[in-house]
Amino acid sequence: MAATILDTNCELDKLTSEIFSILENKFLFGEYVNDPQLFSAKHQALPLEQLKSGKHITGKVRVLAIDGGGATDGVLSGKALVHLESCLREKSGDPNARIADFFDVVAGSGAGGVLAALLFTAGKDGRPIFTATEALNFVVENRRKIFRSPAAGGFRRFFRSPENVFGKRFGELTLKDTLKAVLIPCYDLTSGAPFVFSRADAFETDGYDFMIKDVCAATSAGHVAVEMKSIDRKTMITAIGGEIAMNNPTSAAITHVLNNKQEFPFCNGVEDLLVVSLGNGESCPGLVGKLSALPTAFVKIAGEGVSDMVDQAVSMAFGECRSSDYVRIQNDKVLASIDQMLRQKSVESVLFKGKKLVQKTNLEKLELFSGELVQEHERRKTSILPTVVLKHASGGSPRTSSATSSSTLSSN
Repeated sequence: MAATILDTNCELDKLTSEIFSILENKFLFGEYVNDPQLFSAKHQALPLEQLKSGKHITGKVRVLAIDGGGATDGVLSGKALVHLESCLREKSGDPNARIADFFDVVAGSGAGGVLAALLFTAGKDGRPIFTATEALNFVVENRRKIFRSPAAGGFRRFFRSPENVFGKRFGELTLKDTLKAVLIPCYDLTSGAPFVFSRADAFETDGYDFMIKDVCAATSAGHVAVEMKSIDRKTMITAIGGEIAMNNPTSAAITHVLNNKQEFPFCNGVEDLLVVSLGNGESCPGLVGKLSALPTAFVKIAGEGVSDMVDQAVSMAFGECRSSDYVRIQNDKVLASIDQMLRQKSVESVLFKGKKLVQKTNLEKLELFSGELVQEHERRKTSILPTVVLKHASGGSPRTSSATSSSTLSSN
């Protein structure tokens, strides 16, 4: 009898601890403790094991990653995003829904970085300035201006201004004007290291805040270097394309979330994530015969090889959850049209075994995954605790993005 009472007391102590933890977080995140949802019958009836897991409370962080490079210069990813946004509107019942409404983090490299900026930068009304269709049209219309052909001998240290291509669209908007956590990489020739433009870092200091037009120019620079400075003029970088630094930014986005407890306080592992990773088509088949004439083709092959390795590693990390919590859209064949690429069966990378086709097409995978995103979106409307607490003001807290190079800070 004494042992039974002791066990019961232990369980009650655990339950009490969980309840006080919930109340404490309500105060920490600035919500009212008298929220009627807090003591609803639904939450009172939850068993101890569910309280311990917290998944009914905290939900999952939604991540969008968009590759750079590839054979389509962002058009494949752009069309995938158009289809995804259409599915999200249909399933949510909101005809004005945007991609940014259903993701907490976006990481884009090269063409993917441009798409990320177009979809996640806010206008004067506080809404994204571009729909997915408008973003795709922008990339298609300005494709030749944005993604210049590489020089036959290698990289060119020619500095071009982003004003003509991106200035008209973004004006004086900066990283602080983005709606969600944004990560856009480039390779900095000044420091000889990757540099990641990060919304979180921009809110901490103007030394890491850059104009969006400069960010887009940097990540899409390709083999034409771009020189730029931060808002306070103290950080200078000489950038070449994001695909040089990280062609597939999925792992960088996941790492940012898992190591950023200030903005994603309850995310502890991949089981707490929903990830959409978009490729831009592989260009290796068209480059094989050009290796001797075009040395820079090796750079593209290396980038695409790294992208596949990232896909393999992320797939393995998700394990049994990869089919429900992680989706990768990619094409490994040169087809007549982008639409054919999306309608073909999806390609998956298998560690040490190359690639394999799966039964679902790329479009079918996006449609199914849109349901998961909408479900998480709806769940948050009745959530007790916030899944994400994004920064909205600068402060003296520790930096959250370890990916950003600090060696570029100067005294200029």
